[in-house]
Amino acid sequence: MKINFFEVEDWERLYLEKKMKDLGIDGEVNFTKEPLDDASVELYKDTEIAVPFIYSKINRDVLDKLPNIKLIITRSTGYDHIDVAYTKQKGVTVCNVPGYGNNTVAEYTFALILTLARKFKPMIERTTRGIFSRSGLTGIDLMGKTIGVIGAGRIGQHVIRIAHGFGMKILVYDRSKEEHLIEKYGVEYAGLEDLLRMSDIVTIHVPYNKSTHHLINRFNIRLMKLDAMLINTSRGAVVEIEAIVQALKEGRLAGGVGLDTFEAEDIWIEEEFLKRDDIPAIKLKKAMEAFYVLHDENVIVSPHNAYNTKDALYRILDITLENLKGYTEGIYKNVVEV
Repeated sequence: MKINFFEVEDWERLYLEKKMKDLGIDGEVNFTKEPLDDASVELYKDTEIAVPFIYSKINRDVLDKLPNIKLIITRSTGYDHIDVAYTKQKGVTVCNVPGYGNNTVAEYTFALILTLARKFKPMIERTTRGIFSRSGLTGIDLMGKTIGVIGAGRIGQHVIRIAHGFGMKILVYDRSKEEHLIEKYGVEYAGLEDLLRMSDIVTIHVPYNKSTHHLINRFNIRLMKLDAMLINTSRGAVVEIEAIVQALKEGRLAGGVGLDTFEAEDIWIEEEFLKRDDIPAIKLKKAMEAFYVLHDENVIVSPHNAYNTKDALYRILDITLENLKGYTEGIYKNVVEV
């Protein structure tokens, strides 16, 4: 059994090697820091089990160059970096790691909310220059504000729990209603447009797929209050980056914008802009629009960092190995359904 782990840091390798030995997982195992993609796939053509992270791009071309591939275990909850429709055609099983960072991402969501609400970004920038004036640093209370939660899955429910603790009114847009959220936290369900109109803070917690592509866009973003706050810790393309740029230019979203993920983020995160000269024009345009957003003092952009705590990282590795162990025993765990 040829197992290749991709995008693995040194500390992860040490942990994985020890745990695999303890669990009795046998096979020819290889670890690399590089992602699995068009540029690297030729080196790993004999892979039977691929264990990537989110920066591997496992598309149709890559899959066609992996004749022995049987299983892909992505060390993430999201799997939009994998062509899961094509894996199904080829009989390749895809597993993910759900639930590892539910509270982790929810806590980070509120870190962004509080940072914007109390204007930490301009405050820290000033005080590092020795300026201690409070002018322009007046913030807002969260108590009594209306938060609109788009997506009440595992992460969204933790956001709801925290918001309730702050004494906020909670609106939810989701495909299904959860009675326990209504009873325990006073949640009110609303359509997307009504949620956008009524919320002081909108936070997004949905997976990325065809139905959520540009869920927030240049048309419905205009429904939001002028002083509303927008938070995205889900996937970049759920929010149209041009919509945010235009809103900021027009003086809207005055409450602030917190983005842990954004369209064309890989150009900045992976430094593709420095390494490549074949970036599509549309993608480059989106990246430059994101660069514009970065410099607004009312905007916080982070490098897909919401999941990044020691606790969550160890949970990712543990669940990954549970998936792998299960496969060796003929038990498929956390299988992605197309």
